[in-house]
Amino acid sequence: MIFVTGGAGFIGANFVLRWLAQHAEPVVVIDKLTYAGNRENLAAVDGDPRFHFHCLDINDRQAVAALLARHRPRALVHFAAESHVDRSIHGPGEFVRTNINGTFELLEAARAYWSNASATERAAFRFLHVSTDEVYGTLDATDPAFTESTPYAPNSPYAASKAASDHLVRAYHHTYGLPTLTGNCSNNYGPFQFPEKLIPLMTLNALDGKSLPVYGDGRNVRDWLYVTDHCDALQCILAAGRPGETYNIGGRSEKRNIEVVQSICSLLDELRPKPSGRYAEQIEFVADRPGHDRRYAIDAGKIERELGWTPRETFETGLRRTVLWYLENADWVARVRDGRYHSWIETHYGNGRRGQEGVQ
Repeated sequence: MIFVTGGAGFIGANFVLRWLAQHAEPVVVIDKLTYAGNRENLAAVDGDPRFHFHCLDINDRQAVAALLARHRPRALVHFAAESHVDRSIHGPGEFVRTNINGTFELLEAARAYWSNASATERAAFRFLHVSTDEVYGTLDATDPAFTESTPYAPNSPYAASKAASDHLVRAYHHTYGLPTLTGNCSNNYGPFQFPEKLIPLMTLNALDGKSLPVYGDGRNVRDWLYVTDHCDALQCILAAGRPGETYNIGGRSEKRNIEVVQSICSLLDELRPKPSGRYAEQIEFVADRPGHDRRYAIDAGKIERELGWTPRETFETGLRRTVLWYLENADWVARVRDGRYHSWIETHYGNGRRGQEGVQ
């Protein structure tokens, strides 16, 4: 059995669904069900005897410890996090609470469980921490891509909170021997992503006839990773990664933000054409975000060499699959875009400034 924190969120839900489709091993999901944690994301496995769900805050160490003792998992995959950069700028406290304090409480619960396990259980156990490329800071256009040895230089409260959690995970391996693994991924996209992130936000705004707000000059670069490729990489790390090691996971798909938005518009012109005009006419350049990192790029050579993982999707194939998913799942979109989502977007991005970009 494996534990998955944040398993009702975007990447976590995709991981759980993919795991249960490919493995007989049961999964216990822990999720607090905040605004981005959607229980409906896991509806396809409701009733599956291998699937167990608990609505729980990872800061509740006692409750987490009780579940570990009850289910005795061989691995813990830690997705639970606040992940939207713009939200961290407006309210960093929750990012500290969840990403730093929550990871600490989870590590303490895992360490106690692992320390008291049998020798066989101790040898098999893994703590897989899911992190981001944003911990490395920003790159200039000609800089080499981030590697696992790139010094940390986080530039947003979100990135700083994830960097702190990475350091805690590393310390628990080197100090206590806890068999930890870390994956630092680039920008994920795909089904079930909350509509505050760039690709779903632009897709849905375009369909609604709204402006498509692009920060600054639109030339900020991100490496895009289709979510199931990320999930497959995490499975490889869990199966064969060396305890204490970090693995960078990237899609080898560096794109400027404006290119991404233009690609979405072109796909919608093909798949859902407007009665007149083209979706690109809705693009609007807006004031840049404070501290907006210019470029992220991932060198995924280590995981490719050591574990044999490479991404299956190109950006073009992954983006088409993603846009089609949002077109075909309008009911899911309608239920997700509730009053809390609308009020938050209006509060922070009213008057022509709307959120668009984040990693997880």
